[in-house]
Amino acid sequence: MAKPYKLVGREFQPENTHIHVGDAVFGNGSFPVIAGPCAVESEKQVLSIAKSVKDAGATVFRGGAFKPRTSPYSFQGLGKKGLLFLAKVREETGLPIATEVMDIETFDLVEEYADLIQIGSRNMQNFSLLKRAGNSDKPILLKRGMAATLSEWLMAAEYILEQGNTRIILCERGIRTFVRHSRNTLDLSVVTAAKQESHLPVIVDPSHAAGVRDQVISLAYASAAMGADGLMIEVHNHPEDALSDGAQSLYPDQFFTAMEKINAIHAIISKK
Repeated sequence: MAKPYKLVGREFQPENTHIHVGDAVFGNGSFPVIAGPCAVESEKQVLSIAKSVKDAGATVFRGGAFKPRTSPYSFQGLGKKGLLFLAKVREETGLPIATEVMDIETFDLVEEYADLIQIGSRNMQNFSLLKRAGNSDKPILLKRGMAATLSEWLMAAEYILEQGNTRIILCERGIRTFVRHSRNTLDLSVVTAAKQESHLPVIVDPSHAAGVRDQVISLAYASAAMGADGLMIEVHNHPEDALSDGAQSLYPDQFFTAMEKINAIHAIISKK
């Protein structure tokens, strides 16, 4: 039976796609980790966290300059000032920058500063935004929608690829279920399924799936054991004072310890 998605499927391209973001390579059997705060709050904050996560082994720095929040009264991000702070991180640490784009109006601005452009779960089926991403020369990190099926997720990636941008990284970040012990339910089974269906690399964001710090590390270990192509983890030097998602952000020392075990798990899986 013919699949609705053509370009992202393995029928079109059997071999894995490798996506280069700075020195990190997604999809080649390595295990890059993207890390940083949910939101950019100040230059001092991002520089401090960036140095910590780099020392721990992260190869891409994340930080939101534009923040799509559930409440209109929550911190919405620093906008262009936040992008300038992220550029400072890249200049001082050498880490490439991943940040989210929210709409077509700000796409050019984000594209100017970002090394990896994230399309969040709320925008997974924003088709005009997907088409604009397809005309970008920057790699795209496409998060799964909180109620999206695998087919819908891959079809969203198809919109980007059909426009000509072949550099897409898929990111599982948990789906909405009836549970109350976590924010979302991390669907690790979709990692295997997506990698069977598509040649695109698949990474996992355990932070947004859990919503609570205590669960993030275990979910990160499980993601490495499942054979994902990388992780995105939120880290904050003072999560109790964070302006966004502090409850799910790891302390730098927690992240450092977790990275040692994550790399050990990946080494075992790679040998197998």
